[in-house]
Amino acid sequence: MNILALPAALACPTPWDDASLPLLTARGLALQRGGRELCCPFELDVRAGQCVAILGRNGAGKTTLLHALAGLHGEGSALALSGEVRFGQRPAAHWPARQAARFRGLLPQRQPLPFAANVLETVLVGRHPHLGRWERESDADTAIAHAALAAVGLAGFDERDLRTLSGGERQRVTLAALLAQTPRLFLLDEPLNHLDLHHRIAVLELLAALAASGRGVAMVLHDLELAARYADTIVLLDGDGGVTVGPTAGVLTPQRLSHAFGHPLRRFEIEGRAVFLPE
Repeated sequence: MNILALPAALACPTPWDDASLPLLTARGLALQRGGRELCCPFELDVRAGQCVAILGRNGAGKTTLLHALAGLHGEGSALALSGEVRFGQRPAAHWPARQAARFRGLLPQRQPLPFAANVLETVLVGRHPHLGRWERESDADTAIAHAALAAVGLAGFDERDLRTLSGGERQRVTLAALLAQTPRLFLLDEPLNHLDLHHRIAVLELLAALAASGRGVAMVLHDLELAARYADTIVLLDGDGGVTVGPTAGVLTPQRLSHAFGHPLRRFEIEGRAVFLPE
């Protein structure tokens, strides 16, 4: 699959009211867990049309940060959070759950074990924020689910049992369910998990198309070269509480990356694309 334009069924339901207003704003956001500082206070805007990559070594706090940006750490959490996250003009904590689910969608890093359901049923779960409590999916909802499956290269998989799929196919089903949710803001934790090279590029092309259609995208990645290629903004966690946020070219320097990953790296350019190699 090579996505150059999104199907009309996956378009944003309504235009963003104010193009000058970020979809997501973090101000003075800082995270601590068990007395350990995951990130010091920092600021971030995610705007329509923008693609943000969150990078850092294992255990640096990337998943925790993404969940905080999704507004999922409330009172009683083991995480100590300060600062504020806003969706549009309102604090994330003030959004009703159903309304928040229509605005922002989260792709988790770990998927639940497959259960006895077929692929189409699983993707239709993404439509639940748009349905009433006892409302069933309409023909329009099914059309959106079919469009989402086609977008991730799984057209014709409707009746396949989820348990018969490979890890990469299940990952794409989960992404299709998120597409069917039609949020304005996409937050994805390692969306390339279990994917081969072809599908990694295809998924990133799809996410780029989502951004181009007026969505905001923020994702946790491990591949520095793909982050350099597809993200316009980088959030780099150094594993010791430090955070660097800025344009991709300014953040992805050998010095910053070597410090963040604890190993010296060198940067090369091959046919205009950045490549980072360990020394």
